[in-house]
Amino acid sequence: MPAHDPALAHLIDRIQTAQAAGAQLCIRGGGSKDFYGEAPQGEPLDTRVLEGISSYEPTELVITARCGTRLAELEAVLAERGQCLPFEPPHFGSSDTEPSTATVGGMVAAGLAGPARAAVGGVRDYILGATVVSGRGEVLSFGGQVIKNVAGYDVSRLMAGAMGSLGVIAEVSIKVLPMATATATVRFEMDQAPALKRLNEWAGQPLPLNASAWWDGTLVLRLRGALAAVQAALVRMKKEGGVVIEPELASPFWNGLRNHSDEFFTKAHTAVQTNPAVALWRLAVPQTAAPLPLSGEQLVEWGGAQRWLLSSLPAAVLRDATSQVGGHATLFRSQDKSAGVFAPLQSPLDQIHRDLKKSFDPTGLFNPGRLYPGL
Repeated sequence: MPAHDPALAHLIDRIQTAQAAGAQLCIRGGGSKDFYGEAPQGEPLDTRVLEGISSYEPTELVITARCGTRLAELEAVLAERGQCLPFEPPHFGSSDTEPSTATVGGMVAAGLAGPARAAVGGVRDYILGATVVSGRGEVLSFGGQVIKNVAGYDVSRLMAGAMGSLGVIAEVSIKVLPMATATATVRFEMDQAPALKRLNEWAGQPLPLNASAWWDGTLVLRLRGALAAVQAALVRMKKEGGVVIEPELASPFWNGLRNHSDEFFTKAHTAVQTNPAVALWRLAVPQTAAPLPLSGEQLVEWGGAQRWLLSSLPAAVLRDATSQVGGHATLFRSQDKSAGVFAPLQSPLDQIHRDLKKSFDPTGLFNPGRLYPGL
């Protein structure tokens, strides 16, 4: 991306002006993730002035887009060529009447993935290269547009999940994949403990498991891949008690899970909005971890590795329980964030984060405190 590009030059001017004035900037695209992380601070820096798909090479499985490009637009372009973002980034707040406002830059900065994450990888795994504007107003380019260019220490992937704390992601190159030729969904009625046991058994077998979700006594699996593999797995799942869900019902379910618009999440959002004592937690634990003895309502994804918990338990209790099984807890939605959104970092990880921040944004210009207070 040339530095003389008018839209990029506008952002650089805003950055340099804010730096000279000692101000701070809140990097913001469509605002679909304003709820996530610590409270936004600083003057808004609207990235939507940098929009559009810079290049797309379907035969090379790579697309390059500017940060303000709407995620829905990018996915529509990919769908026309039978390709997709396999990690299923969420479109929060989208519906038939309210189109998604999510942007490509926000997708990378938040680093969130949908139901297929455990099978295909996350956002970071698909970033090939990025152009970033640092806190000094410098235009920095990392990686490339082909996998062989991103060998070694790939700085561009640091941007995934950094919540804009390192710089403005001006442009990003992403690896894409062909859409699967076959998809099927099956349902089992079982409690959480046997569901986790079955999921771990299936994970060690040659089955085309693409996504899973357990909630309220029901385990739902999505099979995805070659037609022969999906059909063979369906035969087996039926023998084990699975009931096939028709595509016209299954597709809305998985989309609702991805975009947090299904019954569990809408219930959780309402509870959080109406009761300051209730919070929605995202627990990351080993897939083999037993059910956690925590009060509240749970939804389990990613083969058992991601567990959503709607609860009024104290943060210390939740974080202690998850750390005991080798995991960590993130405060995903809450009116009260005084306990800290992300799990506290221990040294030397905390020092690494601060050193990176100092290297990319020495004056603390971008998204102050959005990732961790004081960072």
